[in-house]
Amino acid sequence: MATIGDFDPLNSTVPATKIEITVSCRNLLDMDTFSKSDPVVVLYLQGLGTKEWREFGRTEVIDNTLNPDFVRKFVLDFFFEEKQNLRYDVYNVDTRSSNLSKHKPLKLHDFLGQMFCTLGEIIGSTGSRLERTLSGIPGKKCGTILFSAEELSNCRDIATMQLCANKLDKKDFFGKSDPFLVFYRSNEDGTFTICHKTDVIKNNLNPVWQPFTIPVRALCNGDYDRTVKVDVYDWDRDGSHDFIGEFTTSYRELSRGQSQFNVYEVLNPKKKGKKKKYVNSGTVTLLSFKVESECTFVDFIRGGTQLNFTVAIDFTASNGNPSQPTSLHYMSPYQMNAYAMALKAVGEIIQDYDSDKHFPAYGFGAKLPPDGKISHAFPLNFNTENPNCVGIEGVLEAYFQSLRTVQLYGPTNFAPVINQVARCAAEVTDGSQYFVLLMITDGVISDMAQTKEAVVDAASLPMSIIIVGVGPAEFDAMEELDGDEVRVSSRGRFAERDIVQFVPFRDYIDRSGNQVLSMARLAKDVLAEIPDQLLSFMKSRGIEPRPPLPASSDSPSMSTTTTTSTKPGPKERNMHA
Repeated sequence: MATIGDFDPLNSTVPATKIEITVSCRNLLDMDTFSKSDPVVVLYLQGLGTKEWREFGRTEVIDNTLNPDFVRKFVLDFFFEEKQNLRYDVYNVDTRSSNLSKHKPLKLHDFLGQMFCTLGEIIGSTGSRLERTLSGIPGKKCGTILFSAEELSNCRDIATMQLCANKLDKKDFFGKSDPFLVFYRSNEDGTFTICHKTDVIKNNLNPVWQPFTIPVRALCNGDYDRTVKVDVYDWDRDGSHDFIGEFTTSYRELSRGQSQFNVYEVLNPKKKGKKKKYVNSGTVTLLSFKVESECTFVDFIRGGTQLNFTVAIDFTASNGNPSQPTSLHYMSPYQMNAYAMALKAVGEIIQDYDSDKHFPAYGFGAKLPPDGKISHAFPLNFNTENPNCVGIEGVLEAYFQSLRTVQLYGPTNFAPVINQVARCAAEVTDGSQYFVLLMITDGVISDMAQTKEAVVDAASLPMSIIIVGVGPAEFDAMEELDGDEVRVSSRGRFAERDIVQFVPFRDYIDRSGNQVLSMARLAKDVLAEIPDQLLSFMKSRGIEPRPPLPASSDSPSMSTTTTTSTKPGPKERNMHA
């Protein structure tokens, strides 16, 4: 579920509310020869006062259908006083050519049409339900796109449930059935909005589905008596899933847990109308139901969790001679280079959540004086006993000084720095600290196997890795580390969590040359996943946020409150080569 706010990073207006948009399509073009299209919808937002469109998020891909109902929602901040322009592009994903990761060009996939509207149009339409024709392919009828919008409640509860079924109808000629459940919440106008799909259980009329979690606001949006409809389907490879039957319930009923009230008859209205002796198409039973209050990133920060920020900068020769204007490390008297911009953009936000403002900073891939020894983790301040720099300005100063001192060389090894930060993170796993490593690089990783192993190891620690690619190089290997589509693995082990976020800096450069806007866009995207990554670690370890610390008279804001735990000093945080 995409939940980033309004795209314009310089906008300081307080949103009126958060709006959840559900998307469906009907009668899409069929672009596949031996099957139906595999559609995905991509949402773009237009920045306030600009003509530029930037991607906001994507639905999931649904295989083999021209009439998709997407589960993944778009959650947008609604500003009543602004015209919020939206563009929806629909694509058929060619899964044979490449995955649809966020940095793969969409041109690799078949364009199925697009639609422009404003957020106000969706909210203001009857029942906040809007249907529009897709266009964009001359001479073709592209089908329609449908939206439903609903204001989100403030409910932060998460429900975890497990269901099973008994004696479902047999739908497959050569087998039994491959059943799955689809949950919908009812709307005031009698329609339903999809909110969850379970896993598919193959060839089984008595399936037990895996437990799943769903936000209570997705299930009923705070109205505990709201009707929840559940459809039971038999999965088919070609996308034409067979309807087995349906039943209705509510959050209030489900919250009773396993009981006689939560055994449901699965009814198929068509079969009931045709067969006098029809009883049902099986039953579905709720096995367990648990509700927990969802903790937020802010809860942990208010409770004293500190973000420890570490920087690692690429000093390999492929960056070019720093004294030449063509170099990515060139220090122009008129503007910052890409390395400095990326460092400043990300660092100036993270530093607000780090109480002592002391940041370890490293370089890799350089020959060091006086003996020309190659290092893949040298302190930028050349102090192996205390690699910390004071503030982001201190990191920048040490970076510029290193450029005058070391010889750019190679290769581009990531694993040494990742492992050093991981060693520090391994010492503090009680939730009081979370480590963020920013790596800025221009090229291909030389130690990919070792880096994958380092990422897999680090994924079990309170740690995230941000990689910013600068320059014109192809960064395909970085996509592999950014485990949005496929979790990183090494020697048969998969990463416990997705902890890597990669972005190419060139995607964020403002065409008018506005460096402030470029940096704001970059920071917003690269930091977007940090809160969820922190929460995923805390949840995996059963760590609850501490009660908010009392504000002292000399504490200017929540973000600079000092934790009650002891933060490692320069000696303890020493990560010298």
